[in-house]
Amino acid sequence: MRHLMKSPEVNAGSMADIAFLLLIFFLVTTTIPNDKGIARSLPPPCSPGEVCEDTFNERNVFRITINPEGELLINNELTELTQLRMLVKDFVDNNGDASCTHCFGKQLAISSDNPRKAAISLTTHRDTPYTYFIQVQDELTAAYFELREVYAKKEFKKEMDLLSQQELEQARKAYPFHISEASIRY
Repeated sequence: MRHLMKSPEVNAGSMADIAFLLLIFFLVTTTIPNDKGIARSLPPPCSPGEVCEDTFNERNVFRITINPEGELLINNELTELTQLRMLVKDFVDNNGDASCTHCFGKQLAISSDNPRKAAISLTTHRDTPYTYFIQVQDELTAAYFELREVYAKKEFKKEMDLLSQQELEQARKAYPFHISEASIRY
C-alpha cells in the first residue's frame, strides 16, 4: 500500500490581521505635507457701526496691474518683472516726510512718505497667467525681505535668520507689508 504524503500547509488565517496591522502602522507613521501657499494676513473684521476704511495719500500707493497677457504695469507704465523688486524697495524706503530714521530713500515727492504708510495695490485680470501672478508675489515678498534684512543688519548687526522673535517683529513693524489685491474684468 502506498503511503500518501501530505504537503505542509501554511495557516493563512492571520494574514489578514497582519495586513491590517501594517496598514494601521503606515497610516500612523506617514506624514502628509502641509503646503502653506502664499502667506498673507487678512485685516481684522470690522465691528458693526465702526468705519473701517483706510484712507491713503495717493503718493503712498504703489499701483501694480497685471493684464491678461501677463504684462506688468506699474502706475500705468509697462515695466519688466526684473525691475519690480528695485522699484518697490525705492518706493517703500523713500522717506518722503523725513520721519524714518532707518530709511535710505531719496525723499522723492512721488514716492511714499514712510514705510509704515506705504501700500501696494495689486490688480489682476481673471485671465492673468497664474505663474506670472506668483512671480510678482515672489518679487514683492523679496523686496520686503531685503528691506528688512538691511534694517536687521543696521539695527541688530545680525542676519535675518539669526534674529530673535522680538527683533523679527521689530523688523516687520519697521517695514510692514500692506498689500491690497483686487481682480478686475474688462
